[in-house]
Amino acid sequence: MTTVPSGSSSAPGSVPPLFAAFVDDTSLLLANGGAGVDAVVEGYLDARDGDHGDLLGRLACPVSRLSPLVTELARSAPAEPVDLALVVDSGLGAVPKALSTVFSRATLLTPRSVETSAPLDLDPVWLERVAEFVPDDVVAVVEPRRPITGDPEDVAAWLDAVRRVAEHGCEPKLRCGGPRPSDVPSVDELRRFLAIAAETGRAAALVGLGRLVRSADEAGVVQHGILNVLVAAARTADGAEGDAVVAALESTDAAALVAATRELDGARMAAVRKVLSRCGAGQDEVTALGALAA
Repeated sequence: MTTVPSGSSSAPGSVPPLFAAFVDDTSLLLANGGAGVDAVVEGYLDARDGDHGDLLGRLACPVSRLSPLVTELARSAPAEPVDLALVVDSGLGAVPKALSTVFSRATLLTPRSVETSAPLDLDPVWLERVAEFVPDDVVAVVEPRRPITGDPEDVAAWLDAVRRVAEHGCEPKLRCGGPRPSDVPSVDELRRFLAIAAETGRAAALVGLGRLVRSADEAGVVQHGILNVLVAAARTADGAEGDAVVAALESTDAAALVAATRELDGARMAAVRKVLSRCGAGQDEVTALGALAA
């Protein structure tokens, strides 16, 4: 984990508006199963009730793990319902029953988004089907499949799908990390993804961010950083040229990135969040980012 400077004028128990409800806890989505549901729920509730609970957004849960999540929350008896990002991992047909379960547990869960991967042949008919499954007060989040070949034509087709998702009123999502180099989008792909969010006025979501600042993981795979994408989103919102956005995404200077986020006034913070609504990370990243507001 990259260490970054701390120190902020934020009031105790709060975070700057730039970070408010910004990081979703994606611990339940780890491919190897990760921590048990009990440990994830305990960590999430502790973080939400901690000094920087305002940083924490939704708890992401795949449909296949919803039942044990409900059981564990019933045992934990949270003071307030948990904001839920319901991630489809068993087909759209499972969504109505899952949402019915969530709505019947209103003291435990509040559905905020339904998130699904898009098929390769993404078209308006499929997007309309998603809209039918998702209630009006819940955000539909769609992840077009990014090509791993890097072929310019494939990348262009993917970005076109991203634009169609945004223009249809869904929130586009991009997976930004993983154990293989191909799991990580290139800097240029990420730059162009953020540009579409700015151009369409539909804020995007990023998941798989395992670093605060761009750096290599234990396997040597370079991963994007949370602070990098925030600064890149700020420059995108400002209408900066591509090179400035690329520089933000490529930076490894933690102090400079922190300083850049603290230079943003209220209006610019709001503009950033209209480009980048939230990111998904693990509980370690939630804790580390929260330290910036200490």
